[in-house]
Amino acid sequence: MSELPSYGIDLTQSANSSLIALSDPIPLWSGTAPDEKGDIGAEHDTTPEDPKIKPEDRIIRLGNVTRPTITIYRPAKEKDTGATVVVCPGGGYYILAMDLEGTEICRWLNSLGVTAILLKYRVPARNGRERYAAALQDAQRAVGIVRHRAREWGIDPKRIGVLGFSAGGHLCAALSANSDRRTYPIADDADRESCRPDFTLLIYPAYLNQDKNPSLVAPEVSVTANTPPTFLLQTEDDDLVTGTLGYSMALKRVGVPLEMHIFSRGGHGYGLRPSANPVSDWPRLAGIWMKSSGFLNKP
Repeated sequence: MSELPSYGIDLTQSANSSLIALSDPIPLWSGTAPDEKGDIGAEHDTTPEDPKIKPEDRIIRLGNVTRPTITIYRPAKEKDTGATVVVCPGGGYYILAMDLEGTEICRWLNSLGVTAILLKYRVPARNGRERYAAALQDAQRAVGIVRHRAREWGIDPKRIGVLGFSAGGHLCAALSANSDRRTYPIADDADRESCRPDFTLLIYPAYLNQDKNPSLVAPEVSVTANTPPTFLLQTEDDDLVTGTLGYSMALKRVGVPLEMHIFSRGGHGYGLRPSANPVSDWPRLAGIWMKSSGFLNKP
C-alpha cells in the first residue's frame, strides 16, 4: 500500500517538543460565570496517586471547574500558519482530561503551525441543567473572545477551528449547532462576534444521537447547511460512541464537507498516545485534512 501524502506537513515532529504558553490562563468571565452558584467545591485533580502507574501514562482528571479559562499556545514563528484551534478535552462532562486530550494536543497542533487554545470549561454538569449547558456557554464565550482578539494575537479570524474528544467532541458539535445566538446575556463586544467555528474535528465524539431513538441526531447537535466542515473519527470497538455514523449522514444530506475515519480497534480515550492499533495514525490524517482543506494555508 502506498503511503498517504504528507501535504507538506512535518509528520515526524515529536509530540514531546517544548510547549510554551503565550499567556497565563485567561478567565472567560470578568466575574462569576453565568448561572454559577459556587456550591461544588474546590477545583482539583481527581486522579488518585498510584505508584504503579508510570508518569508518562498518568492522566490529569480535573474536576470541580467553576472558573473557566483559555490558555494560548503558539507555534514557532517560522511555522505559524495563522490558523487557530480551540481544544476541548473530554471527560463525560464530569472531569477534564487536561493533558491526554489537552496540552498534548496543543503540542501536536503547534507542530503543524497552528495556534492552540486550550479551553478549561465548567465541569461537572450542574444539577437541574442539561449536562452540556454550562460548557456550551464557555465554548461560545471562548470562540467569541478569540475572534475578537484575533488581530491582537496575530491569528486569522476566518480560520478558527475547534477540536474535541468524547464529551468535548459533543461540545464542539453543540457549539456548531448553536452559534446563531448566545445562551447567556451579552456581556461585551466579544459576545457580539460570531462564535461559529470555521471547521471542527470530532475525535471519538460522544452523545451525538438521541437516547430513545439512536438513529436520530440529538437536538442540541442538529445539523444544517451552516454546520462547519467536519473531520470525524471513531473505532468499531468503542461502545461509548454510537452516533458518529448518523451525524456524518446528516452532514452529507445537507452538503457539509466532511471526512470520516472508522478504525476496527482502539477503544476510547486514547488521545495522541501511541499504541499498536492503527487508529494511532489519526493525527496524521487530521493534519492532512486540515492542510488539504485550506485551513493551514498561510495568507
